[in-house]
This record gives sequence, structure tokens and C-alpha cells, in this order.
Amino acid sequence: MQSANSAKLIAGIGIEGDRYAMGTGAYSATEPAKVRHISLISLSGIETANEWLKAGDEPTFDAAETRRNIALEGITAAELNGLVGKRFQLGDIQMLGTELCTPCERPAQLLSRPSFMDAFEGRGGIRAEVLSSGVLAIGDQLSTEKEK
Repeated sequence: MQSANSAKLIAGIGIEGDRYAMGTGAYSATEPAKVRHISLISLSGIETANEWLKAGDEPTFDAAETRRNIALEGITAAELNGLVGKRFQLGDIQMLGTELCTPCERPAQLLSRPSFMDAFEGRGGIRAEVLSSGVLAIGDQLSTEKEK
């Protein structure tokens, strides 16, 4: 995982150069196949999960350690989860929320922190299908169909 100020998104594929766009991600061959174009998580969801972890005197996670592609500010985990099945726009990129990202064992295993799955239950973010191509940059705003 590496941080970037911008990324090129390709409709029907995902983030240019991403392991899932290239079909080499850890879960690329999982059946049934899932749309793994992009994953999003809310910073407030990460904050809530970290409060839960701190209460148990356990190590916390930063946004990169959640292994999601985009961390969004200004939206709650519940609001983000509500985008599943809906079209939305991030910057100039049209997307469709496809499913909740259930907390993944991968960060827990890679960092030897098994409490990740419990802390991020309901706060793991969503996966989305990329419907239009373009460049996504830090600071791009999220909008939904009803806001337009």
C-alpha cells in the first residue's frame, strides 16, 4: 500500500496499476467474483474503531493499515454504508456502491492485531464499481444523486 495525491481511475477496471485492476490481488480469484474496482472507508469510522481498540488497551490503525483505497472525511461509516446499491460521484468520477467491505483478516494477519475484525465491524467501508474514467485527487468531494 502506498499513499498518492491522485490516481487515474478506469471505468470497468478500477485504479490504474492497482493489484485488483491487474487481477493480482490476494482475493482476485475468489469465487464468486466480486467487483473490486475501488474500496472506500470513512475516517470517522476509523476513529470510532480506534476508540474501541484504545478502550481495550490495544494498538490502533491508521487509514493506510485498513488497506482501503480511499479514506473519506466528512462522512460517517453509516452514511458510507448507505451508498451500497446507489450511484454517487467522487470528484468527477461516477461510481456505484456494490457491497460492504466486511472487516478483512488480511490487516489483522499482516500486523498481528486480531482485534481489527471486531473493531471494524460495520465500519469496514464499501466497495464500488467505477462507472466513468478520470483522475481522482485528494480533496475531491463526494456527492450523491439526490444532491445534484
